[in-house]
Amino acid sequence: MYKVLIIDDEEPLREAIRILGNWQELEVDEIREATDGKMGLAMLEQYKPDIVMVDMKMPELNGVDFLRIVEEKYPELLTIVISGYDDFEYTRQAIHAKVVDYLLKPVNRQDLNQALRKAVDVLNAKRERQKESITRNIAFNMSLPKLKEKIYFSIIERSFKKQSSQAFLSLIGADEPDHRFGALVLRILNMEAVQDSRFHRDRELLHFAVANVINEIVVDNLQCFSFANPKQEREVIAVYTVKGGYPQEIAFRAGELMRKIVSTLSDLFGMLAAGGIGRYCEDVLNLAESYDEAVAGIQSIDLLKLKGTAVIGEADKAANKETFSFSNRMPILRGALEAGNVNHAKSVMAEFTKSIKAAGFFSIGAADRLLREIVVLMNDTASELGVPADKLPSPGVDRSLQALGICTDVATFDQFEALLFHLTEYYHEQVRRSMAAGRPFSVEVIKEYIDHHYFEDIKISMFTERFFLSREYLMKLFKQQYGCGIHEYVQKVRMDKAKELLDDSSLKIQEISEMLGYKDKNYFSKAFRNYYALSPSEYRQQQEEERGKK
Repeated sequence: MYKVLIIDDEEPLREAIRILGNWQELEVDEIREATDGKMGLAMLEQYKPDIVMVDMKMPELNGVDFLRIVEEKYPELLTIVISGYDDFEYTRQAIHAKVVDYLLKPVNRQDLNQALRKAVDVLNAKRERQKESITRNIAFNMSLPKLKEKIYFSIIERSFKKQSSQAFLSLIGADEPDHRFGALVLRILNMEAVQDSRFHRDRELLHFAVANVINEIVVDNLQCFSFANPKQEREVIAVYTVKGGYPQEIAFRAGELMRKIVSTLSDLFGMLAAGGIGRYCEDVLNLAESYDEAVAGIQSIDLLKLKGTAVIGEADKAANKETFSFSNRMPILRGALEAGNVNHAKSVMAEFTKSIKAAGFFSIGAADRLLREIVVLMNDTASELGVPADKLPSPGVDRSLQALGICTDVATFDQFEALLFHLTEYYHEQVRRSMAAGRPFSVEVIKEYIDHHYFEDIKISMFTERFFLSREYLMKLFKQQYGCGIHEYVQKVRMDKAKELLDDSSLKIQEISEMLGYKDKNYFSKAFRNYYALSPSEYRQQQEEERGKK
């Protein structure tokens, strides 16, 4: 839409132009009026109209002087001259000022709209050219960074072909003398939390914002070009470049740059990043080695020491020999999954994480390897137990776990532990569903479970969730089959076992209560008395007396 300014000291003429103009058809949505040239100049500055219609004969500042000023200060402004005289001087000045048209008073509808259409057509053509130019510039500015990203990443992946792609190296300044390159790598530890809270769950927007922030940071002529690693979702690669300088000086500046990046991302977005710094190389084709060094720096960071803050790792730090593996515990976990006992499964995982803490050192790299191993082991087990392949996550891919509702943010060891527990619960649920669907239900299964796990905290919800049956229906089936409820049967098994254990005089009553799943000796004694009408001590004494008579 366009804006028009009418400058004329005669109100009837201004009103006539307002009435006669086909403004809607001409895409004009704003019309303003000025009564003389001076007022017109002020309104030019304030409202910036696209078309000005000016009378040549006015008080204060006439049309001729007005056009001279416009020609000097607003050379792109389109003007239409209005005059009551077919005067040559006015016509000559109008032509010199490159006006769009010249209208004689009284203005008629046809001439007015033809002149306005001519001006609007010029404006439309100009806008189209500007749009095309902007589109070309945007396309170039968008494609150039993408091209640079592909060049750098192919070098880092060691897939860049120098002979066939030599010409592209000039785009990253590799043909300039004394130009040096190095890699900084950032791993966003709390990416999912930041993505959800600050970027409306838009990962591409997050990566774009992070890259823009990093690219704006400069430390002593050390500049960055950054991009998200397309194969590592949490990873951002920043290639730093510098001309000349001593190795120690460049290393110091690279460290300063990394600290500034980590601090800025934390301040702006609340991001917790682990950073690694690679040494510079004089040949850009050796950038892969710098990248590997930066990644090694991140992987060497001790996860046990992370407290939810950003950290920068050191690649040359002496690596601890870590041999954490879950494979020897997998048979126990499998048994718990097959039995449908999620609490037992989680206790197996808790014992394992406890052993990691006891080791005193657990690197981010070890956490990555262990998570991949556990996913592979659990996938194999779940597959053998009938879980469909589409329910199993891909090892080493955060996105596949996130699709299952599992948060993969790990900024502390507690979060890593929570991730393993969440994984255990997920596999338990999938195995439970698969086994429930794959075999007919028999109430004997519940009885067998109680017979072998009477010492656990057995809840009916364990069976309702496992077999997809209602509580009422399950209890009804059990009572029909065995003549008592599930809780009553658990109590019976425990009490029968209690009598058996009490016959062993070497066992203390406290020990027996714990073996039966009672945490409190007094509670066990009360339960025993309610069931047999005498206390455990009285029962033991009675048995001893009977044996003495024999």
